[in-house]
Amino acid sequence: MKKTIILITTICTTVLIGVSCSNDSNETTTSTDVTTVGASLAIDAANEMDLNTGLLITSNPSTAKTAETPPAGTTCASITVTTPNGTEYPKVFLADFGTGCESDNLKRKGKLKITLSGAIITTGSKMTIERIDYSINGIKLEGIIEYTNTTTVETVPQWTRKVTNGKFTDNQGKVYTNSGIYTTKQTAGVGTPFVLADNVYEIPEGTHTVTAADGTTLTLTVKETLIKKYSCLFISKGQLRIEGGIFDGVVDYGNDSCDAVYTYTHENGSSFNLSM
Repeated sequence: MKKTIILITTICTTVLIGVSCSNDSNETTTSTDVTTVGASLAIDAANEMDLNTGLLITSNPSTAKTAETPPAGTTCASITVTTPNGTEYPKVFLADFGTGCESDNLKRKGKLKITLSGAIITTGSKMTIERIDYSINGIKLEGIIEYTNTTTVETVPQWTRKVTNGKFTDNQGKVYTNSGIYTTKQTAGVGTPFVLADNVYEIPEGTHTVTAADGTTLTLTVKETLIKKYSCLFISKGQLRIEGGIFDGVVDYGNDSCDAVYTYTHENGSSFNLSM
Protein backbone atom coordinates (compact mmCIF):
# COMPACT_ATOMS: atom_id res chain seq x y z
CA MET A 1 0.00 0.00 0.00
CA LYS A 2 1.25 3.49 -0.84
CA LYS A 3 1.90 5.38 2.40
CA THR A 4 0.73 8.92 3.02
CA ILE A 5 3.66 10.85 4.45
CA ILE A 6 2.44 11.76 7.90
CA LEU A 7 5.63 11.38 9.89
CA ILE A 8 8.48 13.08 8.01
CA THR A 9 11.90 14.38 8.98
CA THR A 10 10.54 17.53 10.60
CA ILE A 11 9.54 15.29 13.50
CA CYS A 12 13.14 14.28 13.96
CA THR A 13 14.26 17.75 15.01
CA THR A 14 11.66 18.15 17.71
CA VAL A 15 11.64 14.99 19.77
CA LEU A 16 13.56 14.44 22.95
CA ILE A 17 16.39 12.25 21.72
CA GLY A 18 15.74 12.37 17.97
CA VAL A 19 13.16 10.49 15.98
CA SER A 20 14.03 8.66 12.78
CA CYS A 21 11.14 8.08 10.41
CA SER A 22 10.61 5.90 7.36
CA ASN A 23 8.20 6.29 4.43
CA ASP A 24 7.90 5.41 0.74
CA SER A 25 6.07 8.48 -0.54
CA ASN A 26 6.83 12.06 -1.52
CA GLU A 27 3.46 13.40 -0.45
CA THR A 28 3.47 16.28 2.02
CA THR A 29 1.37 17.32 4.97
CA THR A 30 1.08 20.26 7.33
CA SER A 31 4.40 20.49 9.15
CA THR A 32 2.77 21.88 12.29
CA ASP A 33 0.64 18.73 12.61
CA VAL A 34 3.69 16.56 12.02
CA THR A 35 5.91 18.24 14.57
CA THR A 36 3.10 18.28 17.12
CA VAL A 37 3.03 14.46 17.00
CA GLY A 38 6.77 14.38 17.60
CA ALA A 39 6.44 16.85 20.46
CA SER A 40 3.55 14.85 21.95
CA LEU A 41 5.57 11.64 22.12
CA ALA A 42 8.62 13.47 23.46
CA ILE A 43 6.56 15.17 26.16
CA ASP A 44 5.17 11.84 27.32
CA ALA A 45 8.68 10.32 27.41
CA ALA A 46 10.04 13.31 29.34
CA ASN A 47 7.25 13.08 31.91
CA GLU A 48 8.06 9.40 32.48
CA MET A 49 11.78 10.15 32.80
CA ASP A 50 11.20 12.88 35.37
CA LEU A 51 8.80 10.65 37.29
CA ASN A 52 11.44 7.90 37.40
CA THR A 53 13.95 10.47 38.64
CA GLY A 54 11.55 11.61 41.35
CA LEU A 55 10.99 8.03 42.53
CA LEU A 56 14.73 7.37 42.64
CA ILE A 57 15.69 10.57 44.44
CA THR A 58 13.02 10.22 47.10
CA SER A 59 13.74 6.55 47.68
CA ASN A 60 15.09 5.64 51.11
CA PRO A 61 13.92 3.38 53.96
CA SER A 62 11.35 5.92 55.19
CA THR A 63 9.84 6.35 51.72
CA ALA A 64 9.73 2.63 51.00
CA LYS A 65 12.60 2.14 48.56
CA THR A 66 16.35 2.50 48.47
CA ALA A 67 18.27 3.63 45.41
CA GLU A 68 20.43 1.17 43.54
CA THR A 69 21.29 1.80 39.86
CA PRO A 70 20.12 5.33 39.04
CA PRO A 71 18.31 6.01 35.74
CA ALA A 72 19.93 8.04 32.97
CA GLY A 73 20.84 11.62 33.78
CA THR A 74 20.47 11.33 37.54
CA THR A 75 23.82 10.34 39.00
CA CYS A 76 25.57 13.72 38.77
CA ALA A 77 22.74 15.83 40.18
CA SER A 78 23.45 17.51 43.50
CA ILE A 79 20.69 16.52 45.94
CA THR A 80 19.60 18.49 49.00
CA VAL A 81 16.77 17.56 51.36
CA THR A 82 14.78 19.86 53.64
CA THR A 83 11.78 19.53 55.95
CA PRO A 84 10.29 23.05 55.95
CA ASN A 85 7.88 22.42 58.82
CA GLY A 86 10.44 20.69 61.02
CA THR A 87 8.47 17.44 60.77
CA GLU A 88 9.11 14.32 58.71
CA TYR A 89 6.68 15.54 56.03
CA PRO A 90 6.40 17.49 53.88
CA LYS A 91 9.89 16.66 52.65
CA VAL A 92 11.50 18.63 49.83
CA PHE A 93 14.23 17.23 47.59
CA LEU A 94 16.08 19.59 45.25
CA ALA A 95 17.93 17.92 42.38
CA ASP A 96 20.35 20.39 40.84
CA PHE A 97 21.79 19.34 37.48
CA GLY A 98 23.72 22.61 37.23
CA THR A 99 24.86 23.67 33.77
CA GLY A 100 24.86 20.13 32.46
CA CYS A 101 24.67 16.53 33.64
CA GLU A 102 24.98 13.87 30.94
CA SER A 103 24.32 10.15 30.92
CA ASP A 104 23.10 7.78 28.17
CA ASN A 105 22.86 10.65 25.66
CA LEU A 106 20.60 12.68 27.94
CA LYS A 107 21.98 16.01 29.08
CA ARG A 108 19.95 17.68 31.81
CA LYS A 109 20.29 21.24 33.05
CA GLY A 110 18.51 23.16 35.77
CA LYS A 111 16.60 21.81 38.75
CA LEU A 112 13.80 19.49 39.76
CA LYS A 113 12.04 20.36 43.02
CA ILE A 114 10.37 17.23 44.39
CA THR A 115 7.99 17.49 47.33
CA LEU A 116 6.57 14.53 49.25
CA SER A 117 3.45 15.07 51.34
CA GLY A 118 3.98 11.62 52.85
CA ALA A 119 5.48 8.23 52.01
CA ILE A 120 4.63 7.61 48.36
CA ILE A 121 3.43 4.07 49.19
CA THR A 122 0.76 5.49 51.52
CA THR A 123 -2.73 6.04 50.12
CA GLY A 124 -3.41 9.76 49.77
CA SER A 125 0.25 10.79 49.68
CA LYS A 126 1.46 12.96 46.81
CA MET A 127 4.78 13.53 45.10
CA THR A 128 4.96 16.87 43.27
CA ILE A 129 7.70 17.50 40.71
CA GLU A 130 8.34 21.10 39.69
CA ARG A 131 10.73 21.99 36.85
CA ILE A 132 12.94 25.05 37.43
CA ASP A 133 14.93 26.41 34.45
CA TYR A 134 15.08 22.78 33.39
CA SER A 135 15.93 21.13 30.09
CA ILE A 136 16.79 17.76 28.55
CA ASN A 137 19.07 17.78 25.52
CA GLY A 138 18.43 21.48 25.07
CA ILE A 139 14.64 21.08 25.09
CA LYS A 140 13.13 23.28 27.78
CA LEU A 141 10.49 21.66 29.97
CA GLU A 142 8.12 23.48 32.30
CA GLY A 143 5.12 22.55 34.41
CA ILE A 144 4.24 20.39 37.38
CA ILE A 145 3.79 16.62 37.68
CA GLU A 146 1.59 15.40 40.54
CA TYR A 147 1.83 11.72 41.44
CA THR A 148 -0.90 10.83 43.95
CA ASN A 149 -1.34 7.46 45.64
CA THR A 150 -4.93 6.25 45.08
CA THR A 151 -4.44 2.64 46.20
CA THR A 152 -7.55 0.77 47.33
CA VAL A 153 -6.16 -2.79 47.18
CA GLU A 154 -2.88 -3.16 49.08
CA THR A 155 -1.44 -5.75 46.70
CA VAL A 156 -2.03 -3.50 43.67
CA PRO A 157 -0.54 -0.06 44.38
CA GLN A 158 -2.10 2.65 42.23
CA TRP A 159 -1.39 6.30 41.46
CA THR A 160 -2.65 9.11 39.26
CA ARG A 161 -0.10 11.08 37.25
CA LYS A 162 -1.39 14.58 36.54
CA VAL A 163 0.48 17.17 34.47
CA THR A 164 -0.50 20.83 34.75
CA ASN A 165 0.85 23.96 33.05
CA GLY A 166 3.10 21.80 30.91
CA LYS A 167 5.24 23.64 28.37
CA PHE A 168 7.72 22.17 25.89
CA THR A 169 10.09 24.42 23.92
CA ASP A 170 12.09 22.58 21.26
CA ASN A 171 15.53 23.41 19.91
CA GLN A 172 14.00 25.61 17.20
CA GLY A 173 12.02 27.64 19.73
CA LYS A 174 8.65 26.05 18.91
CA VAL A 175 6.39 25.98 21.96
CA TYR A 176 3.81 23.32 22.86
CA THR A 177 1.59 23.45 25.93
CA ASN A 178 0.31 20.24 27.46
CA SER A 179 -1.77 18.76 30.26
CA GLY A 180 -3.35 15.46 31.15
CA ILE A 181 -3.88 12.67 33.65
CA TYR A 182 -3.02 8.95 33.67
CA THR A 183 -3.87 6.09 36.02
CA THR A 184 -0.83 3.97 36.92
CA LYS A 185 -0.81 0.56 38.62
CA GLN A 186 2.21 -1.37 39.86
CA THR A 187 1.98 -4.97 38.67
CA ALA A 188 5.44 -6.32 39.53
CA GLY A 189 8.00 -5.64 42.23
CA VAL A 190 5.42 -5.07 44.97
CA GLY A 191 6.94 -7.85 47.06
CA THR A 192 10.43 -6.28 46.97
CA PRO A 193 9.80 -2.79 48.37
CA PHE A 194 13.49 -1.95 48.73
CA VAL A 195 14.29 -2.64 45.07
CA LEU A 196 13.29 -0.39 42.16
CA ALA A 197 14.72 -2.31 39.22
CA ASP A 198 12.04 -5.03 39.18
CA ASN A 199 9.11 -2.62 39.24
CA VAL A 200 6.64 -2.80 36.34
CA TYR A 201 3.82 -0.32 35.92
CA GLU A 202 0.65 -0.47 33.82
CA ILE A 203 -1.24 2.58 32.56
CA PRO A 204 -4.75 1.30 31.75
CA GLU A 205 -6.39 4.67 31.11
CA GLY A 206 -5.68 8.32 30.65
CA THR A 207 -5.62 11.24 28.23
CA HIS A 208 -3.33 14.16 27.57
CA THR A 209 -3.51 17.04 25.11
CA VAL A 210 -0.76 18.93 23.35
CA THR A 211 -1.34 22.31 21.69
CA ALA A 212 1.01 24.06 19.25
CA ALA A 213 1.43 27.83 19.09
CA ASP A 214 -1.00 28.11 16.16
CA GLY A 215 -3.74 26.35 18.13
CA THR A 216 -3.36 22.89 16.56
CA THR A 217 -4.29 20.41 19.29
CA LEU A 218 -3.71 16.67 19.50
CA THR A 219 -5.43 14.42 22.02
CA LEU A 220 -3.64 11.22 23.02
CA THR A 221 -5.75 8.59 24.78
CA VAL A 222 -4.71 5.19 26.12
CA LYS A 223 -6.23 2.62 23.74
CA GLU A 224 -4.43 -0.47 25.00
CA THR A 225 -2.79 -0.63 28.44
CA LEU A 226 0.71 0.85 28.38
CA ILE A 227 3.55 -1.07 30.04
CA LYS A 228 6.36 0.91 31.68
CA LYS A 229 9.23 -0.97 33.31
CA TYR A 230 11.31 1.03 35.76
CA SER A 231 14.42 -0.47 34.17
CA CYS A 232 13.40 0.77 30.70
CA LEU A 233 13.79 4.37 29.59
CA PHE A 234 10.65 4.25 27.44
CA ILE A 235 7.21 2.60 27.43
CA SER A 236 7.68 -0.93 26.06
CA LYS A 237 4.16 -2.05 25.14
CA GLY A 238 0.64 -0.74 24.58
CA GLN A 239 -1.15 1.71 22.32
CA LEU A 240 -2.10 5.38 22.27
CA ARG A 241 -4.82 6.80 20.03
CA ILE A 242 -3.94 10.15 18.44
CA GLU A 243 -6.68 12.49 17.23
CA GLY A 244 -6.54 16.06 16.00
CA GLY A 245 -5.48 18.04 12.95
CA ILE A 246 -4.80 15.60 10.12
CA PHE A 247 -4.30 12.70 12.52
CA ASP A 248 -6.60 9.86 13.43
CA GLY A 249 -4.56 6.80 14.23
CA VAL A 250 -2.69 4.69 16.76
CA VAL A 251 0.84 4.65 18.17
CA ASP A 252 1.93 1.09 19.02
CA TYR A 253 4.86 0.77 21.44
CA GLY A 254 5.72 -2.78 20.40
CA ASN A 255 6.14 -6.21 21.97
CA ASP A 256 7.41 -5.31 25.45
CA SER A 257 11.05 -5.07 24.40
CA CYS A 258 13.16 -2.54 26.26
CA ASP A 259 13.77 -0.43 23.16
CA ALA A 260 12.77 2.92 21.69
CA VAL A 261 11.02 1.64 18.55
CA TYR A 262 7.32 2.10 17.86
CA THR A 263 4.86 2.56 15.02
CA TYR A 264 2.16 5.05 14.03
CA THR A 265 -0.71 3.60 11.96
CA HIS A 266 -3.17 5.99 10.31
CA GLU A 267 -6.88 5.19 9.99
CA ASN A 268 -6.38 4.36 6.28
CA GLY A 269 -3.89 1.63 7.13
CA SER A 270 -0.69 3.55 6.35
CA SER A 271 2.00 3.00 8.99
CA PHE A 272 5.33 4.58 9.87
CA ASN A 273 8.15 3.35 12.06
CA LEU A 274 9.70 5.70 14.61
CA SER A 275 12.70 5.39 16.88
CA MET A 276 13.31 7.71 19.83
